[in-house]
Amino acid sequence: MRNAHLPGTGSEWWYHWKADELKRSNPSGLVPTLIPIDNNGKPNEAKSVYESLITIDYIDSIANPTEEKNRLVPSDPYLAAKCRYWADKVNRECCSPYYGVLVRTEDEERKENFNTLINGLKAFSKELEKNGDGRGFLGGGRLTNTDISLMPWAYRYYIFEHYRGYSIPMDDNELAAYSVWFDYVFSLDSVKNTLPDKDRYLEHIGKYADSSARSKVANAVRRGVSAHELDDEKDTY
Repeated sequence: MRNAHLPGTGSEWWYHWKADELKRSNPSGLVPTLIPIDNNGKPNEAKSVYESLITIDYIDSIANPTEEKNRLVPSDPYLAAKCRYWADKVNRECCSPYYGVLVRTEDEERKENFNTLINGLKAFSKELEKNGDGRGFLGGGRLTNTDISLMPWAYRYYIFEHYRGYSIPMDDNELAAYSVWFDYVFSLDSVKNTLPDKDRYLEHIGKYADSSARSKVANAVRRGVSAHELDDEKDTY
């Protein structure tokens, strides 16, 4: 593994290193990438599964919970379609703009991405109001693929205030349901046990805030497209 030193907070470039196994299994070389184990106990790279939303569906399918409340993708076809639609929507409107706020260099561009993110959260909040009590996307205390799509980013929004002086207006009435959802999902032990240390993550993400990150996502955003629109040929490491 080789360290390359760049100026700024993100001085260590080692975190861009990708294992050969990962690069063989996923054309983009990105995580999450799941490689199943065959009957002989060996990894079967030919059947790898990748992309965040797809891996959620895959894991839920092979786990095949017997109780409906434990399914991440509802068994009801309509609810499954609804959750998949909103998982993709929050990915585009509440997750991708996260990198635009951090990576773009012009204040106007950063603000535009932040406003897109806030509008996405308001749309999500409005949908929560239709669905029930705010305890999960469908209410009733269950978690779905939609919840899991948003949770990692919702948790990380605190970094905006540190690096950009922006904060999520949780007292906005249009985000009232989102606020209930936020408090509920992050009160769950099953969620809290997966969360990174805030100070360590704040230091890590500094690579994006000072433009020294050279990940595919960072390169795509610098090129002027959204994070989810990265191109393997144009956005190399």
